[in-house]
Amino acid sequence: MKVRFAAPSRPAVSAVSAVRRSIRTGWLRTGLVACFAHIGAKRPPRAFAAWLLPLLPLLPVQAATPPVGYRIDSSQSQAVFGVRLLWLHEISGRFRHIDGAVLAGPGNDSVVVRANIAVDSVTMDSSRMRRWVLAPEFFDAANYPFIRFVSDPLPLATLQQGGPLPGRLSLRGVTAPMSFTLHPMHCTNAMAPRCRISLSGAIQRADFGMIAHRATLADRVELNLAISLRPVT
Repeated sequence: MKVRFAAPSRPAVSAVSAVRRSIRTGWLRTGLVACFAHIGAKRPPRAFAAWLLPLLPLLPVQAATPPVGYRIDSSQSQAVFGVRLLWLHEISGRFRHIDGAVLAGPGNDSVVVRANIAVDSVTMDSSRMRRWVLAPEFFDAANYPFIRFVSDPLPLATLQQGGPLPGRLSLRGVTAPMSFTLHPMHCTNAMAPRCRISLSGAIQRADFGMIAHRATLADRVELNLAISLRPVT
């Protein structure tokens, strides 16, 4: 007696193709959802299971709890700078627009902080002083509209508990090493979850070509950032 085995139905073959694509891309869940939706079944049929089982050892192993990414909420974030005039009076300003993200880094449980500050979003008590800090001898906003910071990869625990935050700061077309102090992250458990981090540090004006008025204006510029984060997947 000859025993004949029925060939897998076309929906099952299409499902297997979807699983193979999911294996190549590493997104098993996406592949499974696509397969089950295609065959219109809540459970995989026996034919599908027979094709899937030999492929299970090939599936990539993914971390159970990968680090969560965050986007900077520009409407709730700001950066403040201050520089001494005649070593007695402080000139200060506030940048109202910061965007960027905190994303998964290259290693396990590591993150990278990226922040972009729009220079022309600065506000100051004096409109004359605001025009001066936007001028070529200071921030030169017309030619360099953004201040950018990209951190070195840091452990996720440092983001949560605080610590040094080294990286590179780009200002006036110059990129130089910069290290902030990162203060512990605070998160809320409200229906719209939000986390806040604060960074403090200082730069030397001369390192970025701001050498005007060195006799009356201090070289050291203090930077303090208060950043609101929204989690994203």
